[in-house]
Amino acid sequence: MNPDFWNNRYTGEDFVFGTAPNDFLRQHAGHLPAGPVLCLGEGEGRNAAFLAGRGHAVTAVDQSAVGLDKARRLAADRGVALTTVVADLADYPIAPGAWAGIVSIFLHLPPPLRRRLFAAAAVGLQPGGVLILEAYTPDQVHHRTGGPVNAPEMFMTRAQLQEDLAGLELEIARELERDVVEGSAHTGHAAVVQILARRR
Repeated sequence: MNPDFWNNRYTGEDFVFGTAPNDFLRQHAGHLPAGPVLCLGEGEGRNAAFLAGRGHAVTAVDQSAVGLDKARRLAADRGVALTTVVADLADYPIAPGAWAGIVSIFLHLPPPLRRRLFAAAAVGLQPGGVLILEAYTPDQVHHRTGGPVNAPEMFMTRAQLQEDLAGLELEIARELERDVVEGSAHTGHAAVVQILARRR
């Protein structure tokens, strides 16, 4: 995907993936220690605004300037602030030991970039820091209720993520099917992988 694709998709008043946070993130946000949180591929800001509302200093990174503009508006409407960075994740540096939390919600990337980014994310956590991730698994091609079904190599499995996040302790690592209701783009029964990992 390129910035033009996402800028076009995010143009308009509607929030493509809704304004409520992802269910898995909402359920487990209490595991994030106090401190700064990095949201990768954050789009229109629903998860970042939620975490800012919980008191975190949140940096939202995405390649879409249109999406991040909506993220700032959403945060302002809720009386919170975000730092936003327009960047290609292939070029975005994650500083070692910089983050209390890193969040990746339905961020699907080509496997070489995914492996490189998640390895950097693992090192980017502070001691005790937590990574929260939800993504579609390859079984999502049977549901077609969201995700890059025309590029199934970008889906991911628990086993792949265990390798990608080597060095972190996986407190939750599971594949399951669940109903996802997140705006018009993610609605329906889906096959997902969920990870909560901690740096010791």
